[in-house]
Amino acid sequence: MATAAIKDDDPRIDAKRDIPEVSGIPLVGNTLEMSRDPAAFFLRAYREYGPVYRVNVFGRRTIVIAGPEAGMFMTTREGRDSLRSKEFWGDFVNFHGASKTLTGEDGENHEKMRRIMRHGFSKAAVAGQYHRLVEITDEAIARDWLSRAQVPVVEAYQYLIVQQLGEIMTGSAPLEYVRDIRINILYLLNTLVTKTRPKFMLHRSEFRKANARVNELGREMIKDFRSRAAAGALPNNLLGDVMRAHESDPELIQARDLALLLTGPYVAGLDTVANTIAAATYGILKTPGVLERVQQEADTLYGRDVVTEHDVHNLPAINGAIMEAMRLWPIAVAQMRTATRDFIFAGHVIPEGETIYIGTSVPHFMHEFFPDPEQFNIDRYQRPRAEHLQKGAYSPFGRGPHSCLGQSLAEVQMATTISRIFHRLELALPSPDYVLKTKSAPTPGPSMDFKVKVLGERRPARKLTPEPREEK
Repeated sequence: MATAAIKDDDPRIDAKRDIPEVSGIPLVGNTLEMSRDPAAFFLRAYREYGPVYRVNVFGRRTIVIAGPEAGMFMTTREGRDSLRSKEFWGDFVNFHGASKTLTGEDGENHEKMRRIMRHGFSKAAVAGQYHRLVEITDEAIARDWLSRAQVPVVEAYQYLIVQQLGEIMTGSAPLEYVRDIRINILYLLNTLVTKTRPKFMLHRSEFRKANARVNELGREMIKDFRSRAAAGALPNNLLGDVMRAHESDPELIQARDLALLLTGPYVAGLDTVANTIAAATYGILKTPGVLERVQQEADTLYGRDVVTEHDVHNLPAINGAIMEAMRLWPIAVAQMRTATRDFIFAGHVIPEGETIYIGTSVPHFMHEFFPDPEQFNIDRYQRPRAEHLQKGAYSPFGRGPHSCLGQSLAEVQMATTISRIFHRLELALPSPDYVLKTKSAPTPGPSMDFKVKVLGERRPARKLTPEPREEK
């Protein structure tokens, strides 16, 4: 779409100010501070330099737009027309020999792909299957939680999430590939997307072995779904929708894209959902009074014979804990985009072709929006407070056209999992003064060495009754 050029005398431009540079260490610039705690770094820079500044990461000078201003900008027509995602994912797509991936497409193709995947990535994908999610969680509890005195939380949740997604979407779970998926995405995101690690790391044997295994999983999934398609037995879920789209429009969903698209749900859930519920587990156990409220809600929920979507949404303490985990330990600290044209933001001209970090999580840590922002407070989200509803304040799933397509599925999956874990198990932190250690790669969240003590079983496993299907 053609746009008018920005004139030098445009009154929106502050001609007296250049985009400020964030001070850093010689040679490495802001690399170390940003890699240690990206959320804290973006907040500090926003406080000191304002909503537009430039950072130096591994010698690359990149513009950052941040704060509530950035969050609101991304939801406007101008924001949608001024930003694209393609460049940041180009190396990732090329590495796989693919033509495209959902995260790397923009415009019409992106909208087409979202329409194909929208149902499968929504809470509708698990409608009527909450009893099955609970059964899968109970299987994981028996396998990974009750068999140990201390449980590595992130890892245990990763296996559980992959099992839930696999069983619901394919009828089986590739648990033997979990470690490979984790290593594969760690290397690929760090070297090819965020580019916070050098590409030579892709030659390491650890990565090559993991990558070969994930490729093997992709080939097996393609073979399985091709045989289902030939038999006219494709399931009515995300992976079935992808295969049907490939058959009906092989130019949009190309054969060389199938491995990425079919393994995508495991990649998406492995780090993001697992990180968030691990962080929520820490917050629940660490914050006085929260554990008891979560247990009471969970016990009431599973005192029923049938659990529905409405029941899972009506858990203010549990959902508040999850929302607070996403605020304090956001997965989407910043989004990466390229300017499709010159545009004006906060008095500065952002040039066409400029690479940009968009710090939409900055308001999560601002007292102007969230009083005592460092405190884990599960009541922030209930009316009349509803602190997250302030403009630009809360962006746990990103903003704009590329906001997380799986948001509604992730929300019910996380609430079901957290409620079942705390209904079934008596957990405790390693010590009362334990403080959570975090990692920043490939996505921010609790470190892999975060463990909890399993003090015992609060409630035995009890199967739920499937939700009655509505007559059509």
